[in-house]
Amino acid sequence: MTGYFLQAFIYLVAAVIAVPLAKRFGLGSVLGYLIAGVVIGPVVGLVGDETNVIQHFAEFGVVMMLFVVGLELEPKMLWAMRHRLMGLGGLQVGLTTIAVMAIALWFSIQWSIALTIGLVFALSSTAIVLQTFNEKGLGKTEGGRNAFSVLLFQDIAVIPMLAFIPLLALPELIDKAQLAVGEAAEHHEEISLVAGLPGWAYGLVITAAIAMVVVGGHYLSRPLFRFVASSGLREIFTATALMLVIGIAALMSLVGLSPALGTFLAGVVLANSEFRHELESNIDPFKGLLLGLFFITVGAGIDFGILAQDLGLILGLTLGLMLLKALVLLLLAVVFKIRHSDKWLFALSLAQAGEFGFVLLSFTVQNHVIPMEMAQVLSLVVALSMFLTPGLFILFDKVIVPRYRQGSHQREADVIDEQGTVIIAGVGRFGQIVNRMLTANGVKTVVLDHQVSQVDILRSINVKSYFGDATRPDLLHTAGIEEASLLVVAMDNPESTTELVKYVKQTYPRVKVLARAFDRGHAYILHSAGADHIQKETFHSSIELGVDALKCLGFHPFQVEQQKNTFKRIEQRSSKILYQAWCDDSSGERFDNNYRKLFIELEETIKAAMLKDRSDKHATSERGWTPPPKGYDEVLDHDDAQRADNDANG
Repeated sequence: MTGYFLQAFIYLVAAVIAVPLAKRFGLGSVLGYLIAGVVIGPVVGLVGDETNVIQHFAEFGVVMMLFVVGLELEPKMLWAMRHRLMGLGGLQVGLTTIAVMAIALWFSIQWSIALTIGLVFALSSTAIVLQTFNEKGLGKTEGGRNAFSVLLFQDIAVIPMLAFIPLLALPELIDKAQLAVGEAAEHHEEISLVAGLPGWAYGLVITAAIAMVVVGGHYLSRPLFRFVASSGLREIFTATALMLVIGIAALMSLVGLSPALGTFLAGVVLANSEFRHELESNIDPFKGLLLGLFFITVGAGIDFGILAQDLGLILGLTLGLMLLKALVLLLLAVVFKIRHSDKWLFALSLAQAGEFGFVLLSFTVQNHVIPMEMAQVLSLVVALSMFLTPGLFILFDKVIVPRYRQGSHQREADVIDEQGTVIIAGVGRFGQIVNRMLTANGVKTVVLDHQVSQVDILRSINVKSYFGDATRPDLLHTAGIEEASLLVVAMDNPESTTELVKYVKQTYPRVKVLARAFDRGHAYILHSAGADHIQKETFHSSIELGVDALKCLGFHPFQVEQQKNTFKRIEQRSSKILYQAWCDDSSGERFDNNYRKLFIELEETIKAAMLKDRSDKHATSERGWTPPPKGYDEVLDHDDAQRADNDANG
């Protein structure tokens, strides 16, 4: 027992030290886990033979990850991406397999082994790619969505690969390991429901297992979760979530299918469940820890002895594989019209081999398809390619993305052939609405944006706009800043916004500047820069959502309108005091204890004002909401009755 405690402590210490350091230096958590594994494994030797056993356990993190991914995919969304899933994913696996097999045949490797190597290397690392996408916010980009489609197809493709690979077994390898085969077969029979079954029976068992997951997930999960939730014990709900994932993974293993695919399918079935978010929140901590442990074991499992012995070969194979996969992916990006930096994100993110490569290589050795010595070298290639993948993301962030941004800035700005009363710098989701309001009221505007794609979108809907960087003085001059009445600054970059406000107020003090602030602190900075009017981008929308929330809770619309106006009035009145406190701070923190104290007082003032009865204290601006005076209904009833009597008497 003491040994287990020590091993767990070593793994956790390595993760706690390496991962925060890696994140701080911009390397990402995955590379941090891999470095931690290398340090405690091959470098220091704190862990040893148990790494392989732990890795098999930690692979369950990949299973959990695919379950969570499935929870976020509704079936209709999966159907909508079927073309990319089958077309892009199928071509990637097929072309990569053929290319790797062709190179292996060129080196006189037997065709069955060459084909198997191609299948193994066609897969990419779902764990590394999705984890990195989540950390860097790349999952919603065009490149990220296409990469996810390919990863999803690869995970599905593991099933036919597992069924096909045993057919490639080599007789000489079977003869060489006859005793091991007998022991493995005996063990396999004990844990398999399909061992020794004829083909038709095997198909029926697999169909029944998948049907159990789909039907059970759709019809039985909701009553089960309601029953468990009624207990009010969070730990029991967590246990139920783990039971569900582990049970499905075990069922898939018993019938010879991929546990990851089974849990992914269960996640998709439960994507429309009202318990989806609760399931995700319960599974997520276990998923993160097990994935981290998996990456540590990959680093710790690198055999530096074999690596040193065949360093040139392994490095050459690794770099050659990553280059080959990147070229195939770039070709597919061109065919499927994935453009700009998304093309490189798609190619670089999937250029490595994947964690299922370890599973397939172990499977090939057990089924006598690839010799053990070759499998060890190929496992090092898989591990090393995964180890280098975070570096590809760093290359994308530091080199490719800035180059595309620089390239868009270097493109010659459009010739501005008109001038307007208002110049709008930046027409994203914020500036577009401002422009629509102005043009709808007959105000002539000149719209500038430094993103080519944004300008093209506006032009496609007949909104005249110009490509160019509004912070350039010559472009502002061409747009007619000297004659303009207003400059609306709605750019996405806070620093550029501040620089533009400073420049215009210093050079053209007559022009009124209306600026978009990202938050309260940025609003203060813009105020210092001289902006005439400042709007925090989420302030009014947040207030309106609060208004809707109060109405949904049963508050009367009249009362809600009063409370909204009170909140806005006090917020506006206190903004000068808070701004002065922000300016007076000499510590450099800007939001020091004095500021925080004033902000707390503001909150108390708002609460007190909300509780006051304002029924007879209506401001002029609220007259449209003023309720009728007391007795007004009685007066109306009396007047109606009087008119009725007059009509009756002629």
